[in-house]
Amino acid sequence: MKKLHYSWIILIVAFFAIIVAGIIRSSSGVFIEPFEQEFNWSRPMISFAFAVGLFLYGFSGPFMAAFVERFGLKRVMLYSMALLAIGLSLTFIMNSSWQLILIWGVMIGIGSGLFLTVLSTQVANRWFVKRRGLAVGILTAATATGQLVLLPVLAALVEYYSWRYAIGLILVLSVIMLLLILIFIKEWPRDIQTTALGLTARSQAAQPTDAKPSGNPFKMVWDSLLEGIKSKTFWLLAGSFFICGLSTTGLVGTHFIGYCMSFGIPMVFAASLLSFMGIFDLIGTTLSGWLSDRFDNRWLLFIYYAFRGLSLIFLPFALQHGSVTLLVIFAIFYGLDWIATVPPTIGLTRREFGIKKSAMMYGWMVAFHQVGAAVATFGGGLLYNAFDSYTSAFVLAGIFCVLGSLFVILLRKHNPGEDSIST
Repeated sequence: MKKLHYSWIILIVAFFAIIVAGIIRSSSGVFIEPFEQEFNWSRPMISFAFAVGLFLYGFSGPFMAAFVERFGLKRVMLYSMALLAIGLSLTFIMNSSWQLILIWGVMIGIGSGLFLTVLSTQVANRWFVKRRGLAVGILTAATATGQLVLLPVLAALVEYYSWRYAIGLILVLSVIMLLLILIFIKEWPRDIQTTALGLTARSQAAQPTDAKPSGNPFKMVWDSLLEGIKSKTFWLLAGSFFICGLSTTGLVGTHFIGYCMSFGIPMVFAASLLSFMGIFDLIGTTLSGWLSDRFDNRWLLFIYYAFRGLSLIFLPFALQHGSVTLLVIFAIFYGLDWIATVPPTIGLTRREFGIKKSAMMYGWMVAFHQVGAAVATFGGGLLYNAFDSYTSAFVLAGIFCVLGSLFVILLRKHNPGEDSIST
């Protein structure tokens, strides 16, 4: 029997670490109403705290990439998961709105940054040459799957017991994950006398090295941004990723449950729909990674954004008719496309900037993604207060997605075969 390559062990541990971080960050949608009721905080204020978290986890991406290069993958993973665990523990004793902003805005925002931004790129670049797109697809799928898969359980704990039980569950998961990272994560293939999966003499020169850069990591981050802003490709990808964040994590991840409840749909059923989307996201994003190894990534992005936009415009129609069938159809199509945009975006970033710089450049694109997410999180709360409905927010997001599909088609033709030998 052929021995399992250790690259897959790294991928499995990273997969579950991303799922746990995703569960923690996305659980905010379940806690909006309980926090509103128990602490008498306004919905815009609570939305603001969660928007800060989305903003910081996005903008921490390029810095996390630099910290991994400077201080090591395992150490940064451990510190990030520990910060999440500490933030969850402090939630039990918070009693002021500024504490919510500090804990769920700053601590959980920064703590989830590595896992939900550049970890997939770092693992794929270090441990994979063959199946690199597939590895990115699997790890990216974990990002959204983690954000969705446990929501029905958390919603049930909130509804039938207390939000504290839900916090306790995800705190236990974060502690378990700390132990798994400590035991199984290795920095580089050579640390265990092996090579990246599929490494050949032709691709050897393009592989990142394990020599730690001696420069200031903050300078590395800003230098990469200066390089990016001179590139048309960077702006087109960053602009489309802004729309991606606005239409997924920021709007659907935060306000979908509340939108469903405004039409009389129970919280647990609404959370179950999100979890159902997570199942199809795992399929869709993994398939997207496989496709990104084989087809022009521009056209993949064009299709993904266009279909996402149409599904968001369809959602208000499904809710107004109160049809479970229509809502399930929405969940399937939207779920397949939830974060399917990430593997082709990473592929195009690697093509434009080379494998050695791709993680940091992608980190900056994730920052734009999370600015979009923060805008939708806070803006969704404002539009709800203004119109007593989320419909305008979801329709606007759908229109922006169609616009995003036009951004990506302006990129130059992409040949996936370039990626394994890009420097």
